[in-house]
Amino acid sequence: MATLERAIEIAARAHRGQQDKNGAPYILHPLRIMTRMPNLETMIIAVLHDVVEDSDITLDDLRMEGFSDAIVAGVDCLTRRSREDYADYIERVKQNPLAVQVKLGDLEDNMNLQRLDRLKEADFKRVMKYHHTFQLLKNLVSGQ
Repeated sequence: MATLERAIEIAARAHRGQQDKNGAPYILHPLRIMTRMPNLETMIIAVLHDVVEDSDITLDDLRMEGFSDAIVAGVDCLTRRSREDYADYIERVKQNPLAVQVKLGDLEDNMNLQRLDRLKEADFKRVMKYHHTFQLLKNLVSGQ
C-alpha cells in the first residue's frame, strides 16, 4: 500500500520547477489542500490531484505505486481532460465524494487572493467562477 509520504514524493517530483501565479513553488498548493483534509485518503488525493494533469505521471503509474482504487479514482475525477468544458469537469467531480472534498479544498485555496501580489480583473473573474463552483459542491455535500 502506498503512503502519504510516497504521494508527497511523487507530487514534489511531478511539480518540480513549476510555479503558481505568484511565482511560489507549485507544490505548496497541493500541500496546503492536504492540510485541510479530514482523513488519509483525501490527504493523499489532495497531494496527487494535479500530477496527472500537470506532468507525465499517469493513473497507471499511481496504480503501480500501490495507491488504492479509491485514491486513483479520486485523482482521475480531479484530472481535467484536454478541451473538457469546465461544467462537464465539475459534473465528473460530483460523482466521487472523495473528489468533491478535495475539490472544495482546491477551490478554497484558489480563491485565496492573499497569495497574489497584484490583482487583475482576470483574477476576480476566476475567483467568481470558483466561488460559484464552491457553493454548488458545498450544497451537494450538505444535501441541499
